Amino acid sequence: MKIKVVHDECGREVLVQQILESGGHCPWDGKAFTRDYTASLTSALELAENAGTALEIALDHIAGMDPAFTFVRESVLASIEEPLDRLGHARRAVRT
Repeated sequence: MKIKVVHDECGREVLVQQILESGGHCPWDGKAFTRDYTASLTSALELAENAGTALEIALDHIAGMDPAFTFVRESVLASIEEPLDRLGHARRAVRT
C-alpha cells in the first residue's frame, strides 16, 4: 500500500516512502512534518504503510480462495476511518 499525505505547509502530495527517506521532512520544502516527534512519526508512518500492505495481501489471498462469505466492509474500514477523521478535523481546526 502506498499512502499519500498532503503537506499543510506547501500543499503538495507526499508519499510515506518519501517522508521515510527524508527523515520526517517534506521532500519539497525540507520542513519537518512535526517539530517534536519526527522519529516517532516516521516509525508510525512506516508501520501504517506496512500494515496496509499486509491487509491488502491478506484480503487478496482470502478473495482468491472464493470463500462462502462476504466481508462487512464497515467492520474492516470503521477502525481506520475514525483516526483518519481525527487527523482531518485537527487540521481544519488549526487552519481556522
